[in-house]
Amino acid sequence: MADQGRLTQQRADGATLLIFYLLALLAVPARFTIAFVPITLPPALFVALCLAIVWFAAHLVDHLGLAKGRNTVRTLLGVYVSLHLMTYALATRRYLPADELSVSDSALIRIVAMSALAVFVIDAVRSGERLSRMLKVMVGCLTFGAFVGLIQFGLGLDLASYITLPGLRVQDNGYSALESRSIFFRPAGTVNHPIEFGLVCVLGVPFAAHFVFQAKDRGEPVGRWWTALSLLSLMAILSLSRTAIIGLVVTGIVLGLLLPRRRGLPLLGVGALFLGGASAVVPGLFGTVTSMFSNIEDDPSFQGRTKDYDGAWLEIAKHPWLGRGFGTFLPSKYTILDNQYLLTMIENGYLGLLAYVLLFVGGIYAALRARALSRDESVRGIAVCLVGAMLTSALGAATFDQLSFSVATGMAFLLIGVSGALLRIAKAEAAARTAVVSESPAS
Repeated sequence: MADQGRLTQQRADGATLLIFYLLALLAVPARFTIAFVPITLPPALFVALCLAIVWFAAHLVDHLGLAKGRNTVRTLLGVYVSLHLMTYALATRRYLPADELSVSDSALIRIVAMSALAVFVIDAVRSGERLSRMLKVMVGCLTFGAFVGLIQFGLGLDLASYITLPGLRVQDNGYSALESRSIFFRPAGTVNHPIEFGLVCVLGVPFAAHFVFQAKDRGEPVGRWWTALSLLSLMAILSLSRTAIIGLVVTGIVLGLLLPRRRGLPLLGVGALFLGGASAVVPGLFGTVTSMFSNIEDDPSFQGRTKDYDGAWLEIAKHPWLGRGFGTFLPSKYTILDNQYLLTMIENGYLGLLAYVLLFVGGIYAALRARALSRDESVRGIAVCLVGAMLTSALGAATFDQLSFSVATGMAFLLIGVSGALLRIAKAEAAARTAVVSESPAS
């Protein structure tokens, strides 16, 4: 009883620790790395490694509130990491040039840390209320990044370049914070690239919409959530990225189909009005966006993405099942492949690709299963958001090398973990409901 009372009074929990991860991932500019270590270690990755240690230590005892037992998503993450370890073992058994071996080492650390982060989310976030609180912080951090992107787009001024933090140094990633397309600046916000920026903005859109509806249902102020939804949607469009535009369409379709009609249809209407308003406020925007999809076969950007596919299949044939080694297909040495699935086949083989795809499939399944099990409207709403966000992330992986970008990778694994946590929460809710029914006098 004393342990139970201590847990009840405890204010900090797994969701609290994950807030530190969100701040490190989304609020700290992605160009920053920790200065006093010999490898490239972004702050978010360092926090994820710390959470992995906390998860392992907490599972050695029974009084810290971590969930025990099987979970579909956690199992798939275990398979994914196991295949990465097999690939690493085979790749390092044969000769690897020093530059490829170094990147392979750091890439393995990154994947293990991201998978551990997702497992931590699954086991450490135990209630819908705490999960919702964490997701609110995520939306707030994404909105901050979108605001930085808005200044970049409108004024050509990169606020992120003026930020300095003790203990961190700027790592040159080869990308410019202010690229251009047509007559517009392409913003990157606090992340590395406009494509990544557009994708992470889209990932926040369904959750911002969810919190708009939740606040209205509870009679709470909705202004901040409308602001977040508007800014994230606007910057997804202003990123001038095909990935973001496709993601917005996919998100709209998912929300329209899975949300109750009283919510889905008005949301689609607001989205259409918003797109028209943005086109009117920013002259030339509509034409620039439509030109990205018209005559796409003749677009130099699209041609640059596909010209190396034939050579990629030759690389895949050399190591078809477990690949040549994760991180060893260096873009500076070979070529840039703007397709994570193709790159995964080269580096991790067909088995690695299957495991990667199953992470998204398992996450979507877990969200849909949680929606079916739960009677809590908040849990059901978050489940719909997760389906839209993970489907967007999965489709986005076909348009750029997603695992090469720290924020896009961090968001993908975070949401996969949230799906597993939501399934645990929904199962616990269903079990409690069944127990109440079985104990009732009528039974």
